[in-house]
Amino acid sequence: MGILARFRKPGTATLYDTIGGRDALEVVVEDFYCRVLDDDLLAGFYAGADMKRVKAKQVEFLSSLLGGSVSYSGLSMRQAHEGRGITMHHFAMVAAHLADSLCAAGLHPDTITEILRAVAPLAGDIASDDIKAVV
Repeated sequence: MGILARFRKPGTATLYDTIGGRDALEVVVEDFYCRVLDDDLLAGFYAGADMKRVKAKQVEFLSSLLGGSVSYSGLSMRQAHEGRGITMHHFAMVAAHLADSLCAAGLHPDTITEILRAVAPLAGDIASDDIKAVV
């Protein structure tokens, strides 16, 4: 649930609720990975990956990040991405694909911005260079 759950006013929707919960995230994540894997500059990061597992972990992670009741059980972002050669440029490209997937799902631009703001602070744990993420 998260430490701040007790402060939420009844009826206040989390981003997770706003976008439609797990079912919506599964659709967004499927579209997102189609875009990422079609991108020649990003597809190589997933060579040999069990994409069913990757997608399931992404749904779990985003559910947790956006206020769903699911706890993320995977590696930390740093552990999962360390040594993979991911730069801030790659991070920004992935964020752009996420934004496109959220837009394709029909989310309001303000909601997309909120989601990207939730993801942006993770850049330092995911990317290997020191340039700040721009999403």
